[in-house]
Amino acid sequence: MKTFTYQAAPTRVVFGAGALGSLAAEIDRLGARRALVLATPEQVASAEHVAGLLGKRAAGIFARAVMHVPVETARAAREEAERLGADCAVAIGGGSTTGLGKAIALESALPILAVPTTYAGSEMTSIWGITEAGVKKTGRDDRVRPRTVIYDPELTLTLPYGLTVTSALNAIAHAAEGLYAHDGNPVVALMAEEGIRASAAALAPLQADPQDLAARGDALYGAWLCGSVLGSVAMGLHHKLCHTLGGSFNLPHAEVHTVILPHALAYNAAAAPEAMARVSRALGGTSAPRAVFELARRHNAPTSLAAIGMSAEGLDRAADLAAATPYPNPRPLERDALRQLLQRAFDGTPPDA
Repeated sequence: MKTFTYQAAPTRVVFGAGALGSLAAEIDRLGARRALVLATPEQVASAEHVAGLLGKRAAGIFARAVMHVPVETARAAREEAERLGADCAVAIGGGSTTGLGKAIALESALPILAVPTTYAGSEMTSIWGITEAGVKKTGRDDRVRPRTVIYDPELTLTLPYGLTVTSALNAIAHAAEGLYAHDGNPVVALMAEEGIRASAAALAPLQADPQDLAARGDALYGAWLCGSVLGSVAMGLHHKLCHTLGGSFNLPHAEVHTVILPHALAYNAAAAPEAMARVSRALGGTSAPRAVFELARRHNAPTSLAAIGMSAEGLDRAADLAAATPYPNPRPLERDALRQLLQRAFDGTPPDA
């Protein structure tokens, strides 16, 4: 019998088509009155729509969220929240916007309400990340965990199919690592396997019809489960590599997860057979690393670091950074083996395991 500890996350989840309509009531439920609406520059229209729904509850809009949360952007957002007298923040968008909300909460303890429009899953975690001087620093703090998450599949209907695929694979990565985390447990394992299955199963229907609302709901359901897994356990090799490549080389977040995941799984395969069996079962394959690689390739997602902007000259530095501060992982992090992993990922070579 395996001994374990399970701590349920306190986040309130409102899920369903049209759920955005409950946002004002959810702000009232928190006892807040003035919400700063956060978004990326590309999603300013969504932020304006949210501000319109909130009416007098909207303190203002800060539409400057970018990937990997540069420390300068985080400071500017905190200063704007203070200037406007905001007592909560609403983050509408993907992981970049949620990450900015967390950066505000880390220093100010403002409650965050997240409205995801991708499948990033970070809205279900207490993990924060801020990039300073080319290095992405991460940590966990309960202050940054969104108090409420509103999952509305209607908000994902306009997500381009390419981003849909990489975002779903990003979610799958969260769950896959949860299956071999040193602090995992049976509840997390159930959520992880179901999250992987649901996320992958939504892709074929969405390839046929990106407006399939039921399939969008399935993908969002999968993202919720996968994000919940990430919020419950420690991160391992995969996330270490993705944080290194994203923060230090400014590579796109979801695409990095998509490329690295099969190779990280191959690295850990022999040390985590039960986890690999669950991933394989969820994807209907015989090899977890190869099933993930083929899922990406089948849906025309990038399968090499070269294709998403990584330079060959940076591979040695990436290996050094990843080995310098290792995360807990089933297989020890060996610098030379990591360098080989990165080379295979750079070349887009299918995993052997």
